[in-house]
Amino acid sequence: MTPPARAPHAIREVALYFLKLGALGFGGPVALVGQMERDLVDARKWLGKTEMRDAIAVCQSLPGPLAIQVGIYISYLRGGFWGAWAGGWAFILPNFVIVAALGALYVALGGLSWMAAIFYGVSPAVIALILHSCWRLAKLGMEDWPQWAVAVVAFAITVGLEAEVALVFIGAGILGVAYYGTLFRKQGLPAALALAAPAAAATSATPAGGASLWSVFAFFFKAGSLTFGSGLVIVPFLEKGLVQEAGWLDGRTFLVAVAVGMLSPGPVVITATFVGYIVTGFWGALASTVGIFLPSFLLVLIVAPILVRHRKNANVQGFVKGAYAAAIGTILGASILLGKIAIGDWLTALVGLASLAGLFATRKLSTPVLVAATAAIGLIAFPILQPDWVYVK
Repeated sequence: MTPPARAPHAIREVALYFLKLGALGFGGPVALVGQMERDLVDARKWLGKTEMRDAIAVCQSLPGPLAIQVGIYISYLRGGFWGAWAGGWAFILPNFVIVAALGALYVALGGLSWMAAIFYGVSPAVIALILHSCWRLAKLGMEDWPQWAVAVVAFAITVGLEAEVALVFIGAGILGVAYYGTLFRKQGLPAALALAAPAAAATSATPAGGASLWSVFAFFFKAGSLTFGSGLVIVPFLEKGLVQEAGWLDGRTFLVAVAVGMLSPGPVVITATFVGYIVTGFWGALASTVGIFLPSFLLVLIVAPILVRHRKNANVQGFVKGAYAAAIGTILGASILLGKIAIGDWLTALVGLASLAGLFATRKLSTPVLVAATAAIGLIAFPILQPDWVYVK
């Protein structure tokens, strides 16, 4: 189909915006999506609230990292097919450079001992960013009690199973079609739903042999194709494949890789870049980065044109509402699970509460300032308190 009409210089605009967001955006997928909503819906008016809600719900229902997919989707709406490629890779580039450099330092120095101290201070602020962004997203797209009922169920499943479950999003979307749409009154499945459903069937991927560039690319391509939700969801998947099955990393190095992904700006799944560098050097970092993100481009660019064409279809709208509600519940559940990792003593609890209060009290508290302040707290307090519970040891 013909791409949506775009403003003059739209491709340059989306590339520059997402280059900046990739360099300065902290807090994980929900915080990044919340930042996009503030910047592009409220401030720049690039898209409306309905389009933003559609972007979040559909991307949450597809395998791959949420923030990147929402960025690609928005870039498509603003700049068409080539705008999507420009905005998406611009979003990734700053993070790739930073994390590849950290990988080089890790190899050269034999470790990054200061990472634990930064993680100690910043991780409770990350939880606050997620909760604040979730509140904004709930205001954006939660409209009635059936959506809240779906959100409660998704929350309970996430906390109970301690994982995000792909079928929850698909099931919630189907319930949305049944309640809001016309699926059971007319035959036929919405095209977007038909594309999303088969993807839920795959649940695992295994590294293909030894640590060659091809096997690194293939493993991360599978990971980007078969894991749902936010970048945080991919952590247990990667741990099983990289540590338990392939043996490419030991447990300590893997935890450092996760910390690098969480503490660097941009998408959390940039952990793949660090892992690729550790395993096979710079070209491994490049192969793993392309592998983890390429499926997102392919999926979004297949689904986005269909949604542009069928946005007013009652079944598509119903699927979006159901999946969006599941996303809100799952994000809140993931916050509980991540909070167990991030908050383990009085200081981290205080940092988390103060960060959340600051985010709600003023719109002027920028994410980079919050991350820098809490990182400084961690660097000062960690050597004094010497907490033995910290995730990265």
